[in-house]
Amino acid sequence: MANAKKKSSGTKLTLAIFAGLVLGILFGLFMPGRYEGLLPAVDLISSLYMNALRMMIYPLVFCSLIVGIKGIGSVSATGKVGLQSVLYYCGTTLFASLLGLFLPRMLGVGKGVEIAMVESDVTATKFTSLLDTVKNLIPSNPIASFVNGDMLQVLVFAIIVGITCLALGNKAKPFVDFCEAFNDISVKVISVVMYCTPVGVFCSISTVVYANGSETIISLAGVLAALYITMALFILIVYGGMVKFIGKCPVGKFFKTIAPAALNAFGTCSSSATLPISKRCTDELDVPNEISSMSLPLGATINMDAVSILMSFMIVFFANACGVEVDLGLMIVVMLSNTLLSIGTPGVPGGAIASFAALSAIAGLPAGIMGVYISVNTLCDMGATCSNVVGDLACTVAMKQTCKLEKTNK
Repeated sequence: MANAKKKSSGTKLTLAIFAGLVLGILFGLFMPGRYEGLLPAVDLISSLYMNALRMMIYPLVFCSLIVGIKGIGSVSATGKVGLQSVLYYCGTTLFASLLGLFLPRMLGVGKGVEIAMVESDVTATKFTSLLDTVKNLIPSNPIASFVNGDMLQVLVFAIIVGITCLALGNKAKPFVDFCEAFNDISVKVISVVMYCTPVGVFCSISTVVYANGSETIISLAGVLAALYITMALFILIVYGGMVKFIGKCPVGKFFKTIAPAALNAFGTCSSSATLPISKRCTDELDVPNEISSMSLPLGATINMDAVSILMSFMIVFFANACGVEVDLGLMIVVMLSNTLLSIGTPGVPGGAIASFAALSAIAGLPAGIMGVYISVNTLCDMGATCSNVVGDLACTVAMKQTCKLEKTNK
């Protein structure tokens, strides 16, 4: 009953966001005439909504990464299942980052597109060279890194603190418990803010359409189509190949069995809320409980392959549209940061917004592009969440063969 209510709530929110998106586009197209006087109010609401989201970005990333490192450490200690899960998820995420960076760059997505910002640009730290970036990785003043919005330094600081917490064990438990609590608070705040997303999307997309016109919408539709095609190919080739050649499971049977979980993830945009359905699917595929009970929750936490592809696609698109050079050094930095950030991306609707805000700052993109991205985030998030859940299930089925465990009675 509770799962049905969550699914219904997620579906209603998704439909409401779609309604806000469509109405916002229409309002933006007609605003230059009759409704132009409402632009300041609409822009104000859009700014308030985006500020509410940005408010929790840095504490969410910092605490999520520490909690994620703690989880990886404890799972690795359990042995074979945890180690294989971590290696699989990290490996596929790194590959997804590479694919997401090089493919849109080869396709030239965003080239020839001009995006007018709907808010004042914020001066971002420009990427100079890979060597200079490495030199500044370790923050001399971590507090200043948070204040100045230096996401790379925040990430490195979180990794150092997280590994130290693992080394200290019980001595660091009060701090880890605090991070877990603050992470839960951050996720809760963002979840509450997400209920305002239909209005926020309406205001954001209407101001974007007003500033850019229909050409921008057509350009975004093109990159969304390319993004969905890329994720579909990733599912069929990478996950399908994993299931067939490692898991020794017929690909058709796999996709037919996991369809309920994939559809639920697509409708709710939440991999965490899909866990019970995913567990039932792996039971039907005769995966031992010792594997599925560990691999699926871990996957919902750190397996963000499609989010990695999504972030890379959007970073390259906006970089080309804004005239920011995407050279090899910047691509490497974004790829590694993307892999780290995907571990801390919460499996809740809108969780990718924090990752995009962080990566766009690292890439030196103007803050104004957040309004454009947020407007299409739900359309991106639906496919990305579905792909991530399929990846969780593919890994779990593959590990049925590599771990060689007998199925236990449930």
